[in-house]
Amino acid sequence: MDYLELTIDFQPKDPWAEIALVQLADQGYESFVETETGILAYAQVTAVDVLEPLKGTFLSEDQSDVIITFETKIIPQQNWNETWEADFHPVVVEDYLTILAPFHEKTNRTGMLVEILPKMSFGTGHHQTTWMMSKALFELGKMPKKVLDMGTGTGVLAIIAEKLGAEQILAVDIEDWSVENTIENAERNDCHAITAACGDIDVIEAQQFDLILANINKNVLKAHIPTYRQLLVENGTLFLSGFFDSDVEELVDFCSQHGLTKRRVLNKDNWAAIELYR
Repeated sequence: MDYLELTIDFQPKDPWAEIALVQLADQGYESFVETETGILAYAQVTAVDVLEPLKGTFLSEDQSDVIITFETKIIPQQNWNETWEADFHPVVVEDYLTILAPFHEKTNRTGMLVEILPKMSFGTGHHQTTWMMSKALFELGKMPKKVLDMGTGTGVLAIIAEKLGAEQILAVDIEDWSVENTIENAERNDCHAITAACGDIDVIEAQQFDLILANINKNVLKAHIPTYRQLLVENGTLFLSGFFDSDVEELVDFCSQHGLTKRRVLNKDNWAAIELYR
């Protein structure tokens, strides 16, 4: 699958870049990188109608005080590794964790080391949501035994969970290459408790989990939350991310309607993560 890289520059950058992030996330863009003048956004080519929906959203507002320029580029699947390697720097999550690629030097690193080769999958830890979810895992205290990682991507959260003591982890993603990448990265990190499965929430057979991780977009989360409630053991923990600060109240209220109670909220830049329990 090829990916679309959308570059948007703003003069001035604020508040237009933040408005664009919200609109693009709702339109199927999966990952974002903030630049000095705007943002880079990535999506599967077949998942978005490049610019037309965008022009009907924040571009329909008064633009008298802003200049906006666009550039699009298709990144073929075979070039994805090269693209990531050019920009993939080690990720440090406070004193807890360093996420590296195989080509990085491993000396003088902080905390747990996790080695990830992303290939076509997102989830290197560079994005704020993955960073927050990683931090939250370290701050759980004792790691629960049975974990579900929805939208696993590279498998990085599943790998961290196993290294922290989880004994049985189901890592699920709708993309087959993400499942393959999770398996490869699990082997790379000498993990043996991770089972990777391709599909959506419906591939999970009747079972229960002590901890559920879901770093997806808001609309998918809302569709899944009733099932997460059924899959979670009594007093089990649910971590949600993949949305903005402005979405927290809506999601907390929605979860409350389904028997899930907020424990705390994490924030990084304009992004958020919520810890809940049943």
